[in-house]
Amino acid sequence: MTSANQLLLFAVGGAHLDRRGQSIVPFVPGASNPGIMREEPGGGVFNALRLIVQRGVAAELLSVRGGDRTGELIGDAIQKAGIKDGSAVYMDRATPSYTAILDEHGDVVAGIADMELYEVALPRQLLRRKVRDSVTTADAIFCDANLPSDALQRLADLAGGRPLFALAISPAKVERLRPIFGNLTCLFMNRREARALTGLGPEAPLPGIYAALRAQGLNGAIVSNGSNAALAFFGDHAYSIQPPAVDGIADVTGAGDALAGGTIAALMRGTAFHVAVREGIAASMLTLQTHSASAHFSPQEFDRALACIPAVVPLG
Repeated sequence: MTSANQLLLFAVGGAHLDRRGQSIVPFVPGASNPGIMREEPGGGVFNALRLIVQRGVAAELLSVRGGDRTGELIGDAIQKAGIKDGSAVYMDRATPSYTAILDEHGDVVAGIADMELYEVALPRQLLRRKVRDSVTTADAIFCDANLPSDALQRLADLAGGRPLFALAISPAKVERLRPIFGNLTCLFMNRREARALTGLGPEAPLPGIYAALRAQGLNGAIVSNGSNAALAFFGDHAYSIQPPAVDGIADVTGAGDALAGGTIAALMRGTAFHVAVREGIAASMLTLQTHSASAHFSPQEFDRALACIPAVVPLG
């Protein structure tokens, strides 16, 4: 239950089953690789929300799922996380899923997203009066690119002047967000997704990426790049930040979602952008060290991680 003075984030997007198979030997494409299979409730928005709640912000989630056992598992996970569940259940459909193959270092080799239900059903949910009421009472709105472009535009219209955050999800889906670039407070993406938007190659300098994204109408974004320096900008203020080295990376899944969650929670609490970015990097670092896409940590553990994060550096 939300307290009278607790901040509230209303989110729309993915909450599904994540399956991950990780090789325990050097990965060989086209061959059978011995490894370990894991599965857990996940999804870009849901992963980020679980972290946001840990950081003291209340959350409500609108997603869609099937009437199968997997759907029940997702519903239980949302409730366990302390997130208000406004999702719709389609009894005759299967719950969406994401299956990833990871190499021995925990990096994604390939992924398959079985998410047709989001395409068909999520736009309808945005027409419900209950959803409009939830948006009205929220302090900020959060979405991912699992929604079709027209649904994203509808959500941006409902948000009005409220802060609106978004996750790119994949190079294939990030284009869906382009029509609402002018509405976004901050877009969270990785270097591959930024390349899909800008056409700039992997060696493009951060100032060039910043200029290209600003030219397309984005007011704020964070572009992660694995262990390399990330780009973070808000309006005319642009920065680079070097993530610290992480010993024993378990799994990269969810690290970008954690970056978004940590940053959004800090921004909603009134933290300055350049400081909020450091909180996002700390959350991402903690997630990299666990085999779960949603890390659980104490405030003390988070503070220790945050102390390892360097200050942002203004772009020259």
